[in-house]
Amino acid sequence: MAFGLVFFLYFWAAVANGKQAELKLEADQPFLRVPLSHEATIQCCYCCKENLTVSWIMKTFTMNGTIIPRFVIMSENVAAEANGIKCHPLVLKNVLLNDTGLYQCYLNHSSHRISIFTHGTFLQVYKPFLKTLNLSESVKNSIITAEGVLLLLCVLIPSTMLLCKSKTLNQLERKNGREEENIYEGLNLDDCNSVYHKIQCSQMQGPYQDVANCGGDIQLEKP
Repeated sequence: MAFGLVFFLYFWAAVANGKQAELKLEADQPFLRVPLSHEATIQCCYCCKENLTVSWIMKTFTMNGTIIPRFVIMSENVAAEANGIKCHPLVLKNVLLNDTGLYQCYLNHSSHRISIFTHGTFLQVYKPFLKTLNLSESVKNSIITAEGVLLLLCVLIPSTMLLCKSKTLNQLERKNGREEENIYEGLNLDDCNSVYHKIQCSQMQGPYQDVANCGGDIQLEKP
């Protein structure tokens, strides 16, 4: 009796696997990102000769790591078939933030004992960023061009002022050098030497010394 039961279970598993082997799952879109209040279309495709019952299941992941599954009510369940591949679409209109989750098809055939989940598509619903200024591309290009011109002016104006200032300083230095050269122009070196000699004689000799060496123009003080 026990041997017969074990043989029956093995036979049933082999038949079930054989029937399930006739079902081939196609690749699903792994990720879909849709803005809030827009329409999202998800589909699951498979290849099977039998007509299977398709149900959509949404799995929501919580913060503590648990998964909450729930059935999705489909407004339309029209399957499209091409080259033996059947696809069941799921259309979500005006999606909400709570619609974010993993969507899978549950394929079932009670008589052939086929029950399997598809790979699934993860739907992410996001809230788009609201623009404070709705500018066109031409306006943006004009703003970028104006910023480039202002940046160029900020670089050129200070550098031009520094160049002008350095040029003015160089001109002043040249002018001062020429004025110093003009001071010594027209002076006779012999006269300068005689005057210097007289000054030295008056500082080194007293009024009562012999001043013959210093010339006859110097007069002595009276005692």
